[in-house]
Amino acid sequence: MERITSLAFLVSLLIVFASVVNQTRANTCSEGLGTCENCDQRCKAKHGPSSQSSCDRSVGVPLCTCYYQCGPPSPTPPKICDGGAGICSQSCPDKCCDTNCAQKYKGGRGFCSSIGNYRLCQCTYPC
Repeated sequence: MERITSLAFLVSLLIVFASVVNQTRANTCSEGLGTCENCDQRCKAKHGPSSQSSCDRSVGVPLCTCYYQCGPPSPTPPKICDGGAGICSQSCPDKCCDTNCAQKYKGGRGFCSSIGNYRLCQCTYPC
């Protein structure tokens, strides 16, 4: 009988905790961004500096999820385009890539991404 009471208490506690978490996340949206490579940089480039990223490694391939503050729906959401700004190297790391994207594309943000044996500077920008 004591175990049933303890189990009921734990289940009740779990329900209360879950409802509090859902209330605090009421204005938080999430978006899957694929693999975890440069997860935080891609998240911040797409949803702003207040966004937070998380990598889920429980499914085998690590997957990136971006959490950001939901806003009221805009009449026409801005279209985001992708571009490139060359190759990333030791002389041009992530900050250099970000600067190159900002110079090449108005409102552009950049991050380095490995594709095969190459590290390319990839940009996202409003278009």
